[in-house]
Amino acid sequence: MWERLREDIDCVFDRDPAARTRFEVLTTYPGIHAVLLHRFAHALTRNGLPWLARVVSNLARWYTGIEIHPGARIGRRFFIDHGMGVVIGETAEIGNDCTLYHGVTLGGTSWDKGKRHPSLGDNVVIGAGAKVLGPVYIGDNVRIGSNAVVLKDVHADATVVGVPGRVVGGVSEQDARRAAIARKMGFDAYGSTKDAPDPVANAINNMLDHIHVMDKRLEDMCRGLKGLGAEVADLQMPDLGACELESACHTEHIETGEEEEKPPESNPDNS
Repeated sequence: MWERLREDIDCVFDRDPAARTRFEVLTTYPGIHAVLLHRFAHALTRNGLPWLARVVSNLARWYTGIEIHPGARIGRRFFIDHGMGVVIGETAEIGNDCTLYHGVTLGGTSWDKGKRHPSLGDNVVIGAGAKVLGPVYIGDNVRIGSNAVVLKDVHADATVVGVPGRVVGGVSEQDARRAAIARKMGFDAYGSTKDAPDPVANAINNMLDHIHVMDKRLEDMCRGLKGLGAEVADLQMPDLGACELESACHTEHIETGEEEEKPPESNPDNS
């Protein structure tokens, strides 16, 4: 018991830079109070005292603004930051080292008995205002963005954003190409993905795609000129910022001796 209490308090220091002392955390953090009261209420439920468990749960909700059903199963080192408005349903299951922010709902989508609330793996972080609904499974190390609504299973190590929630984690070939071009230009395309809701990020992505197409066309033109006998030098382009582009082509005119001579200009005075 004391070991679990120590873990619950210590995990706050890892995830909240505002925490100063254990005494402060234990006496002023509503997330800690809600978790401690839930562990007590859950023990009452398991020992055949469901009514008393619900009374403890209601007192915790009144005191902390966090509603956790006594039947929910919560792992070790669980942290609710701020906490106001958090709702965790009866059949919800939460793994170890998970973090929830204020306004999060782990709710159900059915009135049927049985499993109807989400299950979270280990090390899951759910942002403020997000809703995870139904008997879905959220894999280990998943990040769910603020105000997202998740209605389907999410595989491990993914990042979910939007309404309805969509996975934006993982790097596609197009995303990797954009990042490479941005690095060459000395520019960091901040948080840019093809599904980014930010219109500025979308415009930047379109520019990077356009630059990629133009580079490819220039390379094709250089190869074509070489095939026609033109001398094409592989030169470094000027530095655009933090780093240089890898290579580019430069064409030079070749004197063949077959250029047509321009006829002498006639002098109007001699006509």
